[in-house]
Amino acid sequence: MADITFFHRPQSRGRIALWMLEEVGVPYKTQLLRFDRGEHKTPEYLALNPMGKVPAIKHGDTVVTEAAAICAYLADAFPAANLAPPTNSAERGTYYRWMFFGAGCVEPAIVDHMLKRPQVDRPGTIGYGSYDDTLGALEKAVSAGTYILGDRFSAADVYVGSQIGWGLMAKALEPRKAFTEYVGRCAQRPAFQRAAAQDEKYMKESQS
Repeated sequence: MADITFFHRPQSRGRIALWMLEEVGVPYKTQLLRFDRGEHKTPEYLALNPMGKVPAIKHGDTVVTEAAAICAYLADAFPAANLAPPTNSAERGTYYRWMFFGAGCVEPAIVDHMLKRPQVDRPGTIGYGSYDDTLGALEKAVSAGTYILGDRFSAADVYVGSQIGWGLMAKALEPRKAFTEYVGRCAQRPAFQRAAAQDEKYMKESQS
């Protein structure tokens, strides 16, 4: 039995890790944190994640925070799920490229756009450059095939698909056909649907 504890708050970035856990298909225990009660700022939780944020997982003695890192870690920790290409394959570079493009460029670009933060005069001074350039690169990534690695679904799709889905829902991402179709394909996965249903259940529990 897998010794995984998943620290989560419903309708947060934790939903990315929840989907990934469902894709991996190993047993895990969920610990919900009530932010309104300050449970994410207790000394016990801050010892795991000094940021006091979710998601986080504890796998045995290993603690992993940050949604992209959790996706990459679980894919490697449970290779039977076939959610990452072999380390010696050409696909591995593409997998890493877009996984961390999602974390380093897509999310901050969407957030800046949503919050209407002023654009800098020299786009090269920020990691993602510009919102338009980021969206153009992202569109190419999800248009290469059914998934980022062609016909093969991977942990990179969990992370990138989550970012695109959130951006579309928040109306902070242009609803380009490539984005809506890609998210639609991801949403058809049984693991995605299980995670979504579970998160709705967690939301109701947290409101009781």
